[in-house]
Amino acid sequence: MIGETGDSFAVLADIHGNADALRAVLADIDAQGITQVLNLGDLFSGPLAARETAEILMAREILTIRGNHDRYLLEQTPARMQPSDRVAFEQLEPEHLTWLQSLPATLRLTPDIFLCHGTPRDDTTYWMEHVPPSGVPNRRPLADIAAEAEGIDASLFLCGHTHIPRRLDIGGGRVIFNPGSVGCPGYDDDLPLYHVMETGTPAAAYGIVTRTAQGWKTSLAQVPYDPWRMVAMARAADREDWAGAIGTGWVGSLQPLTA
Repeated sequence: MIGETGDSFAVLADIHGNADALRAVLADIDAQGITQVLNLGDLFSGPLAARETAEILMAREILTIRGNHDRYLLEQTPARMQPSDRVAFEQLEPEHLTWLQSLPATLRLTPDIFLCHGTPRDDTTYWMEHVPPSGVPNRRPLADIAAEAEGIDASLFLCGHTHIPRRLDIGGGRVIFNPGSVGCPGYDDDLPLYHVMETGTPAAAYGIVTRTAQGWKTSLAQVPYDPWRMVAMARAADREDWAGAIGTGWVGSLQPLTA
């Protein structure tokens, strides 16, 4: 059972159609003998390999919830979709969307473990970060972070959405852990105002969690892989912003991207 003392499990988030990063992460997990994997959503959206990603995920027993971009694929018509969602939607077959529809938005896995994409109540809210008027994201005040967990007596909260790996302890043995993004290490967004989120590495990120007698042990794995097939897909879709982020980990590449 996931969460037993001494047993480790892996946590994925924000794959965004990067099938090659997903393969690298799953190979790394398998090499460590970890058999339990959780997935926090935003599976397909991006100018990459949504169909490949769907086939990989559906072939494995990975407990998965939906993210905000997964919801957009289900709720919006193609004409209303943003470009990244539309490219993914056009690749997906009806069976992929049916599987996506079957996934919950949040999940209390055990009495101690709660899964969400953004926060427990909103899949588009950054839990541990906020964007001030300067447009430079920073950590939210601790009181605001803790307030998002009110009414949920879990001790481990797993979230994604920001693509930035981070752990915060909010008192009473409670931990919030974001494993970072498997497939998209940087992006920019206009909401709530223009800002950039970037990790500065193209490595595929995921988390490893273990319950110990002292509390939750968390670690971040950053797996190098060859991103250039994904970079080429992004460029073929005329998305140089995605190509730069995937190839370098920075939004707006610091130097010309070459394989």
